[in-house]
Amino acid sequence: MPDRAPLRVLVLDAFHGGSHRQFVERWRAHSRHALTVLALPGHHWKWRMRHAAVHFAEQLAARSRERWDMVFCTDMLNLAELVGLAPARVAAPPRVVYFHENQLTFPVARPDARDLHFGFSNFTTCLAADEVWFNSAYHRGEFLAALREFAARMPDFRPTAAVERVAARARVRSPGIDAPAVARVEPRPPGPLRIVWPHRWEYDKGPALLFAALRRLVDRGVEFRVSVIGQTFRSAPPEFAAARTWLSHHVDRWGYQARREDYARALAEADVVLSTADHEFFGIAMLEAVAAGCVPLAPARLAYPETLGPVDGARARFFYDPDGGALELAARLEALADAVARGDALWPLGVAPGELVARYRWPRVAADMDDAIAALVSARASDER
Repeated sequence: MPDRAPLRVLVLDAFHGGSHRQFVERWRAHSRHALTVLALPGHHWKWRMRHAAVHFAEQLAARSRERWDMVFCTDMLNLAELVGLAPARVAAPPRVVYFHENQLTFPVARPDARDLHFGFSNFTTCLAADEVWFNSAYHRGEFLAALREFAARMPDFRPTAAVERVAARARVRSPGIDAPAVARVEPRPPGPLRIVWPHRWEYDKGPALLFAALRRLVDRGVEFRVSVIGQTFRSAPPEFAAARTWLSHHVDRWGYQARREDYARALAEADVVLSTADHEFFGIAMLEAVAAGCVPLAPARLAYPETLGPVDGARARFFYDPDGGALELAARLEALADAVARGDALWPLGVAPGELVARYRWPRVAADMDDAIAALVSARASDER
């Protein structure tokens, strides 16, 4: 059994916004350890990766009386730089880095636009950590494959052994989700199929496929309602502005739901949560919607077979073939709309939606993370005796 004594954990979050901020705050709320959080705002990500180590090292030098048992950072920090710049009392404890995403495989708008410096920063961060945690096995596998390919491209002195040290340190630790904040109304109120799309308004979340499928439903006269929500930015793919016009008679909610209760209500009222993503390392929004009672409909790839699958048996209905394009996705949505019109139950399993995602509840996830950190600190102490 792991030591249950609380530890002092230094958390360095160089991009404290969105899901990164939620991760840190919810872990701290549920953790038995004492977390000291130093953070930078969640914007200007390239500058965060370049200067965060300098910023945090200066902050830590000023906190000369504080000591920590463990250093925990996220992937936007160059941990190797921090270890070199920070006081020895900060660099000495065991170190864990958590990868929400990575800069070797995160989609870029143009393939030639990838700055490999950031990918190499991820690599040296891994080498400076005792353990490297990924939010899914899919993410871990994709990153390690890309890292091996990256190392093989080097003209000489390829760090093959160093890459395998990273692989030996890689673990999977999923983030958590909270219990639904708004109760679902039972029985379901009458009306057409209600779809929610709760993703970032960016190209890697597949808005072109989303709106192509919905346009087909409109053209076929299918009755449905849709909420297109999720984080928005200064600029969004042009599909959103165009679709807002021709979808106007089908829209329940449009745009970012800044209040958590509004977001939770959108999930509680929907029948189906839809993903059209070209990129997904985990998919918190999908799991939160399932916890709220939505039937998921996701591409049968990326992290979804891991978090929602397997893609056979009863759960096969959670997935569609992304190669089938808008035609297949629209057909799946139309079939769900027909089922709602007939009064059929949409949920295909004998287990409740909340039970399906119970392993991702924050109390359980935080306890597992706490135990893993305690084990790492204990192992280090044993090695030093």
